Amino acid sequence: MDAPRILIFSGGSLGKWSLEAISPGDILVGADRGALFLLQHGYIPDLALGDFDSVTAEEVKQIEKGSRSFISCDPVMKDWTDTEMAFNWALERKPSEIVMLGVLGSRWDHSLANLHLLRKGLEAGVPCRIVDAHNQITLLDSSSPLMLARSRFANVSLLPLSLQVTGITLQGFQYPLNDATLTLGQSLGISNVLLEPQGRIAITDGLLLVVQSSDAE
Repeated sequence: MDAPRILIFSGGSLGKWSLEAISPGDILVGADRGALFLLQHGYIPDLALGDFDSVTAEEVKQIEKGSRSFISCDPVMKDWTDTEMAFNWALERKPSEIVMLGVLGSRWDHSLANLHLLRKGLEAGVPCRIVDAHNQITLLDSSSPLMLARSRFANVSLLPLSLQVTGITLQGFQYPLNDATLTLGQSLGISNVLLEPQGRIAITDGLLLVVQSSDAE
């Protein structure tokens, strides 16, 4: 039997779209305000954790009472963000996938730090992705190609996370590439489109962010 997925709900931008990501059997983790969001929409967090500095004292009591497991930490004396604590907890359980929701928002320092968590997941061999209302983000290395199916995210952009990504080969896209190189700071990989029902992305070296996105209505 396959290991379950773990969905992490953090305190960034959340909405109805994030609830639609939940499937039966998923383990639900609420990081700080993300736990309150789950409870407010009728879901019981399997774990609520964080410093809970973005909710009221009364809401902390509600979260503690309503969650299956509860971990609180000091907001000052800690080395990790609430999202990274949740991510590390999830990695230790070796799930089939980690999906991070509510990890993007107005705080771009947190958003960028959360993007970097994708590398930690890649190194651990656990598939990970970040999803918000208009984007789905994954990280690719040379170990295996990434297969993408057509979805509500019509645009596909490629951005190096390492200084250089080499051997980029695309199949099934409007703008194909064959053994191409992207260097950090280039915008050549922005806004490609899948022409086929499924596309393939492979690289020979480096770390490549794959951002599937849709335009805001």
